[in-house]
Amino acid sequence: MDDFLFSEESLEENNVGTEEAEYWHILVVDDEEDIHQVTKLVLAGFTFENKALRFYHAYSAAEARELLGKGTPFSVALVDVVMETNHAGLDLIQYIRDEIENHDIRLILRTGQPGEAPEEAIIRDYDINDYKNKTELTAIKMKTLLYSALRSHRDIQIIDHHKHGLEQIINASANFLKCDSVQEFASTILNHVTNVMGISDREIYCAAAVNLQSSPANDFQLLAASGVEPTPCKNKIPEDVKNLFIDAHERKSSLKNSTDYIGYFPTKAGLETMLYVNKGSKLQNTDYQLLEFYANNIALAYDNLKLREMVKESQKELSYILGEAVEKRSKETGSHVKRVALYSELLAKLYGLDSFRCEIIKLASPLHDIGKISIPDKILNKPGKLTDEEWEIMKTHAETGYEILKNSTNEILNCGALISYQHHEKWDGTGYPQGLIGDNIDIVGRITAIADVFDALCSDRCYKKAWPLDDALSLIKEQRGKHFDPILVDQLLENLALFLEIKERYPD
Repeated sequence: MDDFLFSEESLEENNVGTEEAEYWHILVVDDEEDIHQVTKLVLAGFTFENKALRFYHAYSAAEARELLGKGTPFSVALVDVVMETNHAGLDLIQYIRDEIENHDIRLILRTGQPGEAPEEAIIRDYDINDYKNKTELTAIKMKTLLYSALRSHRDIQIIDHHKHGLEQIINASANFLKCDSVQEFASTILNHVTNVMGISDREIYCAAAVNLQSSPANDFQLLAASGVEPTPCKNKIPEDVKNLFIDAHERKSSLKNSTDYIGYFPTKAGLETMLYVNKGSKLQNTDYQLLEFYANNIALAYDNLKLREMVKESQKELSYILGEAVEKRSKETGSHVKRVALYSELLAKLYGLDSFRCEIIKLASPLHDIGKISIPDKILNKPGKLTDEEWEIMKTHAETGYEILKNSTNEILNCGALISYQHHEKWDGTGYPQGLIGDNIDIVGRITAIADVFDALCSDRCYKKAWPLDDALSLIKEQRGKHFDPILVDQLLENLALFLEIKERYPD
């Protein structure tokens, strides 16, 4: 220790006026005050990666445990072996690694009595990073030791940051796959980017945009932006962010500087996704790497979402086309199937069904009369009342529609089969074709039944004129608990304005 300098005066901590984030936190555990003073003196002015040291002092293993319990993110601990007991330092090492499970802090054992703790046995049996005799710790060796320990701690933190970030990216990717709309997708981007970065949402500004690769640069669509909800437009983001989106589009590559990141990712569908992030401070290399992974997953997920939306739209169009084809045979307008679809969706929502099932019912209900393709025109379009024999033929359309659709593995067509089969069943059991009663009729059949009848009453048919609204509502009320599910009747009447709005939006 001849290279160590001692001072009678207590040294001031070299941490005044420096932000917490600019420090490496060093814990010194030793029962000799001189060791604390010399350690600070030797490392005075020491910096690593532009961060200074902040010292914390414990004069026993018990005091060290108290300091460790306060949550300070220590990078290095310099621990004496012999303190209140001959093995107090060793016991502290085991406490740190095994009890509080802190495996990030770099532990350096120092001893003035090497005979009490043989070096080979200590290095072999304890999870430490170095073991030094105090007499060999010259000033230069002490600094070398700190450089090595801090590099090791930095690398562990980088790995841990990557691990956490990748876990969050995996979680985000799973949530992206659950999104049913662009709005929900945009919200998921904002919710997860802060988790990926490991910071709070108050510290970050984020914006995501999409464009066609072949479109003009300023034609991008803003998906999401911090503080802009729920339908963002590109005029609501800062001009410099807008210009970065344009620049990334024109360069066809990601851009970054010390504080800004904008990821650019083209997709096979000819789209491009761009993600802008600024966290209000310098971005690290690990931040860029994680954001690159995250932005790439956003691009893939958005491509997948647009594909699913296209499939969903195709299914909806097909459902409407099939429904309208049947309605045209019976000289009714295509607006009937659209209204029934929207009435059914609204009733499903009011009944409390989940959003996925409401969507399925909306897409499947236009198929309720698909079985009418088997009914002869002279019966289907007869202007007068049907004979008993003709009525029996007409009633077969319910089971015919079910037979047409029942073998499909598609959820929409499966639901359409059930609707076709049961939408003429009645709550009191007097309906057809099975005479089901009450809750034995599936909710999709009960919903479409009242939606279909309400629209039929309020619309012209080949055999009748549209009823006045009051007359139609009187019949609906009269058939509460007879033809219709009482709960659904109440919901229609209590929310009549919503149903009339749909009726006005899709006139015959």
